[in-house]
Amino acid sequence: MGYIKEPKGVDFVVEPHVLTDEDQQIMSRIIADYKATGKITRAPRQKKTRSTSKKVKR
Repeated sequence: MGYIKEPKGVDFVVEPHVLTDEDQQIMSRIIADYKATGKITRAPRQKKTRSTSKKVKR
């Protein structure tokens, strides 16, 4: 295994990422399903919301 150099301008710093309770439950269900069936299931996608802050011209 070789030594990997960091490219200029890129730092490979990993910080902990805090998951919400909902995200932890989804991850637990995916892992449990994988252990039971051996198939990878996709996480549900979050719906994109639009902001309705456009002003209406009269």
